[in-house]
Amino acid sequence: MVDYAELHCLSNFSFLRGASHPQELVARAAELGYAALAITDECSLAGIVRAWEAAKTHGLHLVVGSEFRLADGPSVVLLARNREDYASLCGLITRGRRAAGKGGYHLERADLEQHSGGCLALWLPGAQPDTSEADWFARWFAGRGWIAVELTGDGDPRRPLAQLAALGERCGLPLVAAGDVHMHRRERRILQDAFTALRHRCSLAAAGRLLFASGERHLRAREVLMRWYPAALMAESVRIARACHFRLDELRYTYPGELVPAGHTPTSWLRRLVQQGVAWRWPQGVPERVCEQLDDELALIEALSFEPYFLTVHDLVAFARGRGILCQGRGSAANSAVCFCLGITEVDPAHSRLLFERFISRERGEPPDIDVDFEHQRREEVIQYIYAKYGRERAALAATVITYGPRSAIRDAGRVLGFSAAQIDALAGSMQWWDGRQVRPERLHEAGFDPQAPALRRLLYLVSEMLGCPRHLSQHVGGFVISEVSLDQLVPVENAAMAERTIIQWDKDDLQTLGLLKVDVLSLGMLSAIRRTFDLIRGYRGKRWQMAELPADDPAVYDMICRADTVGVFQIESRAQMAMLPRLRPRCFYDLVIEVAIVRPGPIQGDMVHPYLRQRARGGPVVYPDEAVRAVLERTLGIPIFQEQVMELAVVAAGFSRDEADSLRRAMAAWRRRGGLEPFEHKLRAGMRANGYSEEYAARLYRQICGFGEYGFPESHAASFALLVYVSAWLKCHEPAAFCAALLNSQPMGFYAPAQLVQDARRHGVEVRPVDVLHSEVECTLEAGADGAPAVRLGLSRIKGLSTQAAMQVVAARDGGALSSMADLVCRAGLEQRDLSRLAGAGALAQLSGHRHQAR
Repeated sequence: MVDYAELHCLSNFSFLRGASHPQELVARAAELGYAALAITDECSLAGIVRAWEAAKTHGLHLVVGSEFRLADGPSVVLLARNREDYASLCGLITRGRRAAGKGGYHLERADLEQHSGGCLALWLPGAQPDTSEADWFARWFAGRGWIAVELTGDGDPRRPLAQLAALGERCGLPLVAAGDVHMHRRERRILQDAFTALRHRCSLAAAGRLLFASGERHLRAREVLMRWYPAALMAESVRIARACHFRLDELRYTYPGELVPAGHTPTSWLRRLVQQGVAWRWPQGVPERVCEQLDDELALIEALSFEPYFLTVHDLVAFARGRGILCQGRGSAANSAVCFCLGITEVDPAHSRLLFERFISRERGEPPDIDVDFEHQRREEVIQYIYAKYGRERAALAATVITYGPRSAIRDAGRVLGFSAAQIDALAGSMQWWDGRQVRPERLHEAGFDPQAPALRRLLYLVSEMLGCPRHLSQHVGGFVISEVSLDQLVPVENAAMAERTIIQWDKDDLQTLGLLKVDVLSLGMLSAIRRTFDLIRGYRGKRWQMAELPADDPAVYDMICRADTVGVFQIESRAQMAMLPRLRPRCFYDLVIEVAIVRPGPIQGDMVHPYLRQRARGGPVVYPDEAVRAVLERTLGIPIFQEQVMELAVVAAGFSRDEADSLRRAMAAWRRRGGLEPFEHKLRAGMRANGYSEEYAARLYRQICGFGEYGFPESHAASFALLVYVSAWLKCHEPAAFCAALLNSQPMGFYAPAQLVQDARRHGVEVRPVDVLHSEVECTLEAGADGAPAVRLGLSRIKGLSTQAAMQVVAARDGGALSSMADLVCRAGLEQRDLSRLAGAGALAQLSGHRHQAR
């Protein structure tokens, strides 16, 4: 049996070309006894991290490479031998992707001549080899270039083999066997054909010669390959693979270093900032428990060398605060006292009992993940600060891999199978979100289709093959990767759909696997509304409020919440939350934490909601299996509501290590998409049985864990959001006019339209005055009301269709002199007829003397 290494293999990260996941290709190559496998997606390394993870599991040598179709001729595969070649490959992919729009690339021969470094190269001659291409390739890749002989059953193999051998001898190029692999098994042929038809925007019936002539572009058994290729060509593939010894774990991420002032190390500077934060947060003295927690956290941060990460996030938060941009960290970072002292989070560790290991774990050794929300209308200022400080070479957004779900798969499968647009709409519309990532035949039956009809059976099969396959790369909502060196030395960078945005080709899971820093710069509309409310209060009353200064545990606020009088209040304004509030009846901050977390698909699917409500209503003692479980569940009346509680239960009741508990958390978050909870079920039940817990209790806990796969909250995340719940509720209760105006100025956001917010404010006794060119500013403002309470004056921005520029022109004209007629307004503001019509239609011109306009 001759050894073989596949050197030309496309995964489904060559979007709409490859038909198999990188993990499937690696597993199949290992099963067939290949010596190595090269993943060579087209101008991309988007799937290489997943392939590398699988290669470690299966003990297979993975070669990193990429295929390029040059604009001026040949198609070439480049393979990285070492770290330097890998950097060249990333730089070349970046160059090609940045030279084209989203999803495309443009490279020419000159780019490979100048930027391919020392990569090994395979020339892909195609069906009709071009001798001029061969001459160019032989000249530029002398000593490191081969002709790829790809015999895929499209005809008699003897003729192309002889032809390429003669060409190689003439040019001085050796030959090597390769497979032009597009799938791990032949059974994926139908999916590969469908992707080809989609790529060419035609149906399968019309694709014709666009489709491959045979199904041989899969990973074939070596005994089959030996019937196609001379043994020498197969042996050459192994020799090339052995020359490529680069591994992804050679990558060394370097944190930005310019944030540490002279005379300090990252450790000493972080400790200095934390000390300053302690004096700011606890001017009357820090609690002893918090001192111990800070010492433990700083020691662990130093041991894992994570100081630059905290300094980077602190720098962004300090910039935002310096510009008056409201921001707040959330997620697992709220478990950290260090983050609280740095001003990143607002959850006081002196008043919370959170699990720091959910944030940073010595066993994991991974960089922490800090999510920071900024005002949604001003986040762009923070983004531009990142680009200005670090440059586009060192900062880019992480990618999000968009995969096929039921609806998108039905649409694309229906398109290539020749279904009409009306049929496709009806089929896609029959899918419901609660069905998860599967297509239920009963939904098709309900929509009037027969799932047993041959055409529908073909569609269902193709959809099942498509589900979970990558469709394209998109932009992460705000996850920035920032590096000390140019990013394209670590990972390829490409253009995003949004102008002046660049993304790397890896998503958050890939970054976490390789330990690359990601800072989440997210947006939150309620932060905009809260900051605007504070500004309006300061302008009207002269009172300066901060979130931390609002009176805590105000009974009037909780009375309002218990009545479900929460239109506009963060997180608890939906119909589902409003229905829960009178039942849960929050009376303290921790009740809000539970309220935020419990109305989620995870607790609902895990059957946690009703048991919690029954116990809360019944009162009295809760029976716990033992004291260890009591310590975990007592704060939630015996019901696990938060992710941290599930992790703690796995440790104390089932004997999991902290690392295993974190692996369980990850599996909980992903099992609906990728599965993988089964090994944990066995270990959990066995561990609980060994520790004396009943089978019924273990089964109930596992059902609750499965529920978290439908989206459950960590306690730290819920605590961060609960703070905004209380702040927004306090403002609605005590400053309803300012809160209403701020919500209107912060649109779009929330569940309710501006008209509904105005109606709600009027029900609470707030006077809302109409738009008026003599009194309105661009945005909504506060005016003195008839009863001494502030009234809301609607701003010109509330007029539908009136541009911000036109509104500013009206205000400038009014402030520049008295307006006595519409002629004055037209002259001073330079308005167009359509703007005047909109002002008249809104009744905003009614007070101009001599001109009365009725509001439409």
